Amino acid sequence: MKTKFKELHNIGKLMILIGGLLAVPVVMVPFYPDDTVYLGAFLVPSFVSIALGLIVGILFRHKNDEIQFQYNSQDGSLTVLFAWFYGFLLGAFPFVLSGQLTFLQGLYESVSGWTTTGLSVMDVTQTSPTFLFYRSFMQFCGGLGFIMMMIMIIQGKDSMSLYNAEGHPDRLMPNIKKTAQVIFQIYSLFLVIGTLIYIVLGMPFFDSLLHTMSALSTGGFSTRADSIGAFDSPAIEAFTIVLMIIGTTNFAVLMLLTKRKFDRIFKVSELRFLGILLLIFVPIISISLFQGMYLSLGDSIRHSLFNIVSALSTTGYSTMGYENWPAGSIGIMIVMMIIGGGLGSTAGGLKLTRVYLMIRILGFNIYKRLSSQRKVSLSYYGTAQGKRSIDTDLISDTIGFIALYLMILTTGGLLITWTSGASLTESMFEFASSLGTVGLSIGLTGPTTDGGTLIVQMIGMILGRLEIFIVLIGIYSGAASVRYKLREATQ
Repeated sequence: MKTKFKELHNIGKLMILIGGLLAVPVVMVPFYPDDTVYLGAFLVPSFVSIALGLIVGILFRHKNDEIQFQYNSQDGSLTVLFAWFYGFLLGAFPFVLSGQLTFLQGLYESVSGWTTTGLSVMDVTQTSPTFLFYRSFMQFCGGLGFIMMMIMIIQGKDSMSLYNAEGHPDRLMPNIKKTAQVIFQIYSLFLVIGTLIYIVLGMPFFDSLLHTMSALSTGGFSTRADSIGAFDSPAIEAFTIVLMIIGTTNFAVLMLLTKRKFDRIFKVSELRFLGILLLIFVPIISISLFQGMYLSLGDSIRHSLFNIVSALSTTGYSTMGYENWPAGSIGIMIVMMIIGGGLGSTAGGLKLTRVYLMIRILGFNIYKRLSSQRKVSLSYYGTAQGKRSIDTDLISDTIGFIALYLMILTTGGLLITWTSGASLTESMFEFASSLGTVGLSIGLTGPTTDGGTLIVQMIGMILGRLEIFIVLIGIYSGAASVRYKLREATQ
């Protein structure tokens, strides 16, 4: 029971944190006086959440000091799951209270924002600046994660369990609080630099800030209906590619970058794998667009590079629509979204490291069958921390995750064909974008999308952002707690 008091104490902290984040968009109101009418839509749910969090925190503060049992991964996963679902629900209220969206649409926009997906049911041409800021701010915070932000401010004995439970694999500093602060500092530094460079390239300040937030979080919410393509600027597109790659890069690798340890960066296997994928698929899609859409060779390469990086990084920015793309190119984009970005970054998807390991495992398996040797060593792969052995546990975890991911992907794609009536290719594209937290759309997602499709996509976004097993462990832990309570009540 004492462990449960600790959960409630942490939940109180999270309610205060999320309530505070909800109030941040009101800073835009002085700059856009017409948005004063939306103050209540943000402040009312914010104050209610903070008040409830204070009550929960105070009630269980002293009981928290008496805890003697270990805070295990199941308890951590349940707390993480509550934080995210509470954030999804609370994040929907500004959209609903302001009359912008229905509850389901507001929940969809909130889930898409916090999970850094970027699929949207809003018409950005009719959306106020405060809500445009809110959408990008959700993605910026969602990229870091609620637990990491809480640890950055308050550190407890259970911080490491919560940090791991939210899916952060790297500990950059000896102290976990310091790790969270360093990641936030790196994130903030790139935010300032990115915004300034966008301004120099000709993008307005407001657009620069929001596009940088969304690019670094690999989110993809844009202030323009045509996304980055609306600016029609090769320079802006090129810099956006840089930001998307930064966003999809492991936080530990970014720390090496800030320390100028380039020799160690070049040894990281997933970065080399990313380079190989770009070298293979950018020319293929370039030729496809050149032949199938009659674009110039230069424009074909430009659009191919940008959109492949957007899909691989799971950002979701685009330079053009995909409705008229050749079927083969659409297929490659689906594969890129499934592969996803760097492990330990803000990106979604299977992750580059897992796919790289799967290819290595498959290659060694084939070699073992062809070789006269009965035993084959799988050797090592490069990470930001150095070489890591490809052992049995890693192989099992990799294969298990990929198998489950592909099962969910197939199921979700089939469900969308049923709810939307779209073709299987279109449905797989849309659900791959949801599960990979990418945000690219082939045209199925918008203000008129039916509720069934939105629900399927939201499930995909949540599973994709929380890496599936965290959700499963959290649900199992919650169910176990309910069963325990029921047994206590009946005894």
